[in-house]
Amino acid sequence: MPKKVVLAYSGGLDTSIIIPWLKEHYDADVVAMVGDVGQSEDLEAARKKALATGASECFVEDLKAEFVRDYIWPTLRSGAIYEFRYLLGTSMARPVLAKHQVEVARRVGATAVAHGCTGKGNDQVRFELTYKALGPDLEVIAPWREWDINSREQAIEYAHAHKIPIEQTTKQIYSRDRNLWHISHEGGELEDPANAPVEAMWQWVTAPERAPEKPAEVEIGFEQGVPVSVDGARLEPVALVERLNELAAAHGVGRVDVVENRLVGIKSRGAYETPAGTLLVRAHQELESLCLDRETLHFSQQLAVRYAELVYYGMWFTPLREALDGFFAEAQRPVTGTVKLRLSKGNVTVLSRQSPYSLYQTALASFRMEGYNPKDAAGFINLLALSVVPRRGAKR
Repeated sequence: MPKKVVLAYSGGLDTSIIIPWLKEHYDADVVAMVGDVGQSEDLEAARKKALATGASECFVEDLKAEFVRDYIWPTLRSGAIYEFRYLLGTSMARPVLAKHQVEVARRVGATAVAHGCTGKGNDQVRFELTYKALGPDLEVIAPWREWDINSREQAIEYAHAHKIPIEQTTKQIYSRDRNLWHISHEGGELEDPANAPVEAMWQWVTAPERAPEKPAEVEIGFEQGVPVSVDGARLEPVALVERLNELAAAHGVGRVDVVENRLVGIKSRGAYETPAGTLLVRAHQELESLCLDRETLHFSQQLAVRYAELVYYGMWFTPLREALDGFFAEAQRPVTGTVKLRLSKGNVTVLSRQSPYSLYQTALASFRMEGYNPKDAAGFINLLALSVVPRRGAKR
C-alpha cells in the first residue's frame, strides 16, 4: 500500500514539481493542501493543477480570519519586528499553514507530511517545528534536502521535462510568497546586495514617485492593542487589513529592502511589500507612546525583540511565546484609542493620537512651571549623580 503524504501546496514552482517527484520516489498517494491566507490567487485553479499533476485529493482551507485574528494581531500587539525592519509576514503564516496541514493529515489518515522549503531557508524550520509540536508521529519529507535538484533553474527544467505548467522562467526567477499581510521577493538580482531591485519586481505597492499628488488621511482605532476600526467604522479583521492594504499600496507605502540574518546562520536579502502592516505598526507604536508608562513601555520593547525572534525562528507553538502573549494581553489593556496618519508618496506622518487612557498631561508637559516644583529636580539629579561622580583618588 503506498504511503499517504499531505503536501503543503501553493501551485508555485517548488510544490508543483514535488507532487510527481513524491509519486516517483516514494510511490506515494499525495494529498495536496492549499491554505488560503489571502494570497489573492486563483485557488480553484491551484486545486485543479494539483489534481492534474498527480494529487489524489486537494483540500483548499480558508485560513484568512484565523491568520489575522490568532497570528497577526498577537504579533502586532507585541510590537514584534525582526531586526527592526521585517514585519514577519511569511513567518506568521507558516505556523497556521502547517497546523492545518497536520489536521488534514489526521482527516485523511496520512502518515507523512511534506513541504517545498529549501534546505537553506527559514521556512523548513517553521513548518517542521509546527509538525513536531502538533503531529510528532508524522514522518516529514523535505524534497529539497533529498533530490538532486540544486537550483531554481534545474527545478524549471524538471517542470518542463514533466510537462508541468509553471509561471517562472530563467528571466523571471523570483521566489515569492504572498498573503494578506505582505509579498516577499527573493532571488534574481536581489541575491547580490549591490544591486537595486528592478521596478518590475514590485507587484503591489505603487512606486512612491507615481503615487497620487494629493495625500490621504486615515484614522485607525485600537482596543487593548488590537485594531478594530478605520475612519470610525468598525471592521472585521480581514476587512480591516484589506482596507488599509488598498489605501497604503495606492500611496506608495510599504516597500522595504532588507539584508537579514536567517535562523540557519546565513545572511539573505529580501524585498518586502507590507502596506497595511506598515500603517498598523506605526499607529500602534504611537498609541503605546501615549498610553503606556515608561517602565512598561521599555520592558515591552525588550520583550518585543524576543517575540520577533520566536516568530521568525518558527517557534510559534512554544510555552515561551504563549507566556509572552499573557504579558502583552495585560500590558496592552490601556492601549485603546485612535491614531490619525497622513500618507504621501511613500511617507507616513502622524497627525494625531487620542486615548481615554492617555498618560500625557499637558500641564506637566508644558514649559510653564506649573503643577511641578522644579526645585525637586536638584535632589533628584544629585542622587543620580552618585554613580557618575568620580570617587576620590580614582582615575578617570
